[in-house]
Amino acid sequence: MNEEKPIPTAPPASTRLMSLNALRDFDMFWIIGADSLVYALNRMSQTGPTKLLADQLEHVEWQGFRFYDLIFPLFVFMVGVSIVFSLSKIIDESGRVGAIGRVVRRGLLLFAIGIFYSGGFTNSWPDMRLMGVLNRIALAYTFAGLLFCCFRPRTLLGICGGLLMGYWAMMTFIPIRDIQLEKSNLATLAEQAGDLKLAEQFRAAGPTFTNNPSAVKNSPVWAATEKFYLATTNRVTGKFSMGYNLANHFDFEHLPGKRWDLFWDPEGILSTIPAVATCLMGVFAGFILRSPEFSNDRKLLWLLGGGVACIVLGRMWGLQFPVIKKIWTSSYVLVAGGYSAILMGVFYLIVDIWKCQWWCQPFVWMGMNSITIYLVKNFLGGSFSRLSARLVGGDIKEYLDMHVTKGFGDLMISVVGLLLAFWLVRFLYKRKLFLRL
Repeated sequence: MNEEKPIPTAPPASTRLMSLNALRDFDMFWIIGADSLVYALNRMSQTGPTKLLADQLEHVEWQGFRFYDLIFPLFVFMVGVSIVFSLSKIIDESGRVGAIGRVVRRGLLLFAIGIFYSGGFTNSWPDMRLMGVLNRIALAYTFAGLLFCCFRPRTLLGICGGLLMGYWAMMTFIPIRDIQLEKSNLATLAEQAGDLKLAEQFRAAGPTFTNNPSAVKNSPVWAATEKFYLATTNRVTGKFSMGYNLANHFDFEHLPGKRWDLFWDPEGILSTIPAVATCLMGVFAGFILRSPEFSNDRKLLWLLGGGVACIVLGRMWGLQFPVIKKIWTSSYVLVAGGYSAILMGVFYLIVDIWKCQWWCQPFVWMGMNSITIYLVKNFLGGSFSRLSARLVGGDIKEYLDMHVTKGFGDLMISVVGLLLAFWLVRFLYKRKLFLRL
């Protein structure tokens, strides 16, 4: 996968909604190592089910939707649910001014953490990413939180629809230069211009400092891209291909610092607009769950029925405005929001209505310390499997592969990594140590 994984940073909800913490950790479970567990199983025995699961745990390259494309928007959705519970309490205690102050402080702190998480000031400019996963969550939380403090639910519904329609209108009708900012296409342009060395540099470009043109000061590759871009005078509309759409071109022109995808960022400027709508969809789910006027059956009906309706509407919209995570299209917002609402409903049914909670206690441990576990994972190099490989890797892995079955060593590394993660969050939970913004 070539994209940074999402970071769980939803503000804490009321402890009365145990299902929210469980769902948050269910999401986190796949990030910290469950995906490697599925990959290991698939390597051991490439059956139809394991291959299907492994495929679902990879992001689509551009257009389409898999399970792993739900991870990030599900967190943003849960941020919205949490807003209703946490800010409603603050408004009751401190008024709207106090709640607005809380939202702004949290948003700024989370945005700052996002910058440091992406490397902060450890490298010289421009090798510094300003718009990452945490930064998007910070912006979505801040704007959705401020809107929640200032407007009633019906107005919020209109604003959410306006954000989705407005983003669609911008992406569809605002003209862009007729050039695709994608390295293979740019390499072809360089070859046509007779510069074979530059063409090879384009093909070798990648996300690391040494070959990411956006992270290198006075990069000749970046300068050549600007030259191709500015020389293109023909304008087109309604384009949604990789590097060939308004959001990507806007990032190329206006987003400073390092871009994750070389010339644009999947958490870029314009695509943050519909991300706020994703957060507002979570707010609507929070309204339903918190309403004393709704019975449990009615809450469940609204979550499940609304989720299905959003998926159908998103798929229909996707016929014209494709479902694309990396530019967070409006159709993607509806599809991801629909699945998020359904998952929220299922967890609410099992955990808070049926009170079947014994199985989700480990999920609650992690849900209460999701920020901590993600930061620890980053300090370990991106995976708990790196630590577990020191314990059961090397000769132990070779022994297991040889005497049990091929691939069993990788499976054991994944299992031990997950156990270490759950041990850490249980340790923190039992001692009531929680990192919250």
